[in-house]
Amino acid sequence: MPLDAVTLHGLTQELRSCAEGARIDRVQQPEKEVLLLTLYTGEGSRRLLLSASVSGARVHFTAQSFENPAEPPMFCMLLRKHLIGARIRRIEQPEMERMLLFRLAARDEMGDESEKTLAVELIGRSANIVLVGQDGRIIDCLRRMEYGGEGRGMLPGMLYRLPPRQEKTPFFGCADEELAACLEAIENGAELDRELLSRFSGLSPLICRELAFRSRGDTELLKENAFALRETVAAGELVPTLVSFDGMPRDFSFMAINQYGPGTQTERFEDFSSLLDAFYARRDREESRKRRSRELLRSVKGACERLDRKLAVQKKELSDTAGREELRRRAELITANIYRMKKGQGELVCEDYFSEGSPEIRIPLDPLKTPQQNAAALYKDFSRKKAAQEHLTVLIAEGERQREYLATVLDEIERAETERDLADIRHELLQTGYLKKQRGGKKDRAKPQAPLRFLSSDGFEILVGRSNIQNDELTFRTARRTDLWLHTQRIHGSHVILRTDGLEAPERTLEEAASLAAWYSQGREAGRIPVDCTQVRCVKKPAGALPGAVLYTDYVTLMAEASEELAEKLKK
Repeated sequence: MPLDAVTLHGLTQELRSCAEGARIDRVQQPEKEVLLLTLYTGEGSRRLLLSASVSGARVHFTAQSFENPAEPPMFCMLLRKHLIGARIRRIEQPEMERMLLFRLAARDEMGDESEKTLAVELIGRSANIVLVGQDGRIIDCLRRMEYGGEGRGMLPGMLYRLPPRQEKTPFFGCADEELAACLEAIENGAELDRELLSRFSGLSPLICRELAFRSRGDTELLKENAFALRETVAAGELVPTLVSFDGMPRDFSFMAINQYGPGTQTERFEDFSSLLDAFYARRDREESRKRRSRELLRSVKGACERLDRKLAVQKKELSDTAGREELRRRAELITANIYRMKKGQGELVCEDYFSEGSPEIRIPLDPLKTPQQNAAALYKDFSRKKAAQEHLTVLIAEGERQREYLATVLDEIERAETERDLADIRHELLQTGYLKKQRGGKKDRAKPQAPLRFLSSDGFEILVGRSNIQNDELTFRTARRTDLWLHTQRIHGSHVILRTDGLEAPERTLEEAASLAAWYSQGREAGRIPVDCTQVRCVKKPAGALPGAVLYTDYVTLMAEASEELAEKLKK
């Protein structure tokens, strides 16, 4: 979501009331395209964030913490030289453009006072932060460009020019008659949002879609909504609004956004700085979680692929041992007929007394070996293949056990909701050896988070494990022997404990616990699925089993359907 001109207009009013007259005390560059200015105002210090990121160009006060690099970048060092101690005289937004000009009272190398300008351009891929001297020439900029279009270069020593204006009608700057004429020129049946975006400057794609949504394809209603929007902005009645989907920030604006329907959450903020700070903090946190999730998925899928290749080779080798009994039979036939054989013989023709009717059989021999040596070679091949069969059977069983365990980890990663969930899974993979601890890395978190807690409609507590290690902890340490244990049948999922305190669980509570077991499993999208239920005392941990693997007896099977709505309702 780009920062549009109207939101920036509202933000500019807030910045003027707080930042004009403030002194710049510190300059930091924690990321390649992000600057932090610590301002000393009459009410204390505040940090102003300036970002020229393509996906998040913005300006606002921030309360977030950032880690600075060991060595400050050259652009940061230059800004410290020119800006520390300077005062912000005024903040300008050129006529509803997506940029801000910070006019600064600073001192030059000789100690004389001079005016400098810090231009923050928030225009998509060409977003930039430029320091301009009193003579109007560029001292330096964050993103240098030899040619920026319209003869506009961005290199030290060049004259600084404002970005060229769009050749469109300014939505908020034109006369009422001109706006009405442009709107009346839109034909009925046209895509209103595209028409608005192509005809007017000052409107973001989000606002164009919102006007089109509210107008429902009616050009007369569009005209009414457009004039109402102009009046709202002119009166300064801007409402900082954040729109989210399932807790994930989607958009922000200066007005209510209705186009996404009833499935969205809307949150209003006191000011635009708080809105932008919250939006980008949540978005970055979610993107970080997804990135970590992708990294874990890539590691586990890589382990699965290596294990699959290894199992394929082992199964091929196992299939090659299938004829070992024939080798033993031939060796015994040679031994039984050795009195009839001579050295150098290339074939033995004898009766096969292992088969019914003792049919005649031909056994090829190595003529360079004696009959005893031919028999010994066959016995040796038989023993080798028999040992290989026994060894490979154990290896394949262990490999399939590990493959089954990795499948449960993949399911956990897919269902992880927070950074802490991913941290628990990573901790589990480190403990089981599927991830190697990086040398010099941070110490792994020792204490995992608590299991998910729910309260049934009848007041019974239900606990759900978040990871395989937590499943073991929950089943064999937290739960009492008389509590009920639930798990989806032959489907990867969490261990679910229904705390009964020695009482008989009502049928409704059992159904709710089974529904939670279905929701926190790989079969959450499969409709009604079987869920096994037994007492905790009937659940055993096999010796040497991987985390989460158990055996259980004396169970009953319930049919349950996963319900996100029920899970949210029962969550404590």
